[in-house]
Amino acid sequence: MEALRVAEERSRAYLRDLANRSVYPRESALAALAQFHEPFPDQRCHPADVVRIIGGALPATLAASWLASAWDQNSAFRIMSPVVAEIEEVVLRWVCEIFGIPDDSEGGIVTCATAANFTALAAARHALLARSGWNVAEDGMFAAPPIEVVVGDEVHASVLKALNLAGFGQRRVKRVPTDAQGRMRADRLPKLAKNSLVCIQAGNVNTGSFDPAAEVCRWAHDHEAWVHVDGAFGLWAAASANYRHLVAGFEMADSWATDAHKWPNANYDCGIVLARDAAALRAAMTISAAYLQPGARREPANQTPDASRRARAVELWAALKSLGKQGLAELVERTCAHAQRFAAGLREAGYEVLNDVVINQVLVSFGRAETTQEVMRRVQEDGICWCGGTVWQGKTAMRISVSSWATSEEDVEKSLAAVLRTARQVGA
Repeated sequence: MEALRVAEERSRAYLRDLANRSVYPRESALAALAQFHEPFPDQRCHPADVVRIIGGALPATLAASWLASAWDQNSAFRIMSPVVAEIEEVVLRWVCEIFGIPDDSEGGIVTCATAANFTALAAARHALLARSGWNVAEDGMFAAPPIEVVVGDEVHASVLKALNLAGFGQRRVKRVPTDAQGRMRADRLPKLAKNSLVCIQAGNVNTGSFDPAAEVCRWAHDHEAWVHVDGAFGLWAAASANYRHLVAGFEMADSWATDAHKWPNANYDCGIVLARDAAALRAAMTISAAYLQPGARREPANQTPDASRRARAVELWAALKSLGKQGLAELVERTCAHAQRFAAGLREAGYEVLNDVVINQVLVSFGRAETTQEVMRRVQEDGICWCGGTVWQGKTAMRISVSSWATSEEDVEKSLAAVLRTARQVGA
């Protein structure tokens, strides 16, 4: 509540004094942006203190969103919002540190993981075709040298959508068989044509499983292929020493996509794209026009498809600043522990958990498809918790995904009791 009070006070003060403010920040204000350039904090800090510094979802994120909405600044170019441009640079470096990928990788903040996947694949397309002497920005995809695309059988639909948007289509996509947990089978990797594109997954949306990144990356790079990681939520496991082993090898890839509205608990409309080849990303995304006068430093609009952009970086910065390394690790570990508790309680009651619970995802079957669907329907009507449905390797299942900072042990026990009570009522 204190964070929201501070955000409200500062938003009101900003709007009240707007007519008297300089249209562009004074030199002293621009110089003060240097305070943002600090190492990713080790410890938590109070949400109200975060808002006082710059002024979800975490409380600090919600408050930051209020403040950024009051500013209503377009973050496309540094001249339009120096503060957002600066914060975006800082927070992208923090994300690189969390994921353990090169800190000179370039990136941007987009609307979601689908947009992040598309942006990364567009950069890959530019780089791979340039190796063959083809300029896709000028000549398009018509008659371009073919790019072979390889994905796992459990590829997420957002990656397929992004491939379509980037002009690759479905027929060029080769699928690699997966194991019982949805992991790409390294022993079934096909021969690759030179300059191929390989998409791997960090955190299967159903099971939470991770592809064998190190093996796939070595194989792909031996063939001069580009490796892209769809890590919508799984990449954040790197924040925890207990779960970091799951993302080993993913740092060897060439591009990465993730969501900040999942595990980090930023507001919705916040995805992140990162690419090792900064020049390829800029070449694929740079916008120019006579009325646009970019400066010499990094310009946010030249890393993403967006021109007009809301200040997503402010909310993401607030989320990570308020958590710090310790808080982010605790969030990952706490939600994974909640998932383990759900799985244990369901197994003890005699129900089939379909996946190895490696992070925060649980799949449970209550027998026949109709029975499982009825349990889900009644649980949703009950209102204690909300669990969606899925089909995993031919079996209808209820999917439990735990990622909210606000979920407590008491919430888990109440939810588990509600699910088990409903399953008994249905006769499962």
